[in-house]
Amino acid sequence: MTPLEDRLFKLKLVLDETVKFPSEYLFKFIVPLAEIHHILFILQGMEIEQKASSNGNYISVSGKMMMLKSEEIIKVYERAAVIKGIISL
Repeated sequence: MTPLEDRLFKLKLVLDETVKFPSEYLFKFIVPLAEIHHILFILQGMEIEQKASSNGNYISVSGKMMMLKSEEIIKVYERAAVIKGIISL
């Protein structure tokens, strides 16, 4: 199991134990400016907020959406993990 797979497996366990679905979930990412279009594509359909870093090299992106089950949340993190330089919060 890769470190990412391990982290997402643990997150799924916590979500299944602590969240009653359906539930609104807030995703938070920090991405290099050059990769912003990738995360916006993944988060399309969500209520999105963006904030540029002070030097303008990175953007904080939050996406909020009603999720029906923990697997939907994990899929978003899996898709986002391929973005170069992304930080998932």
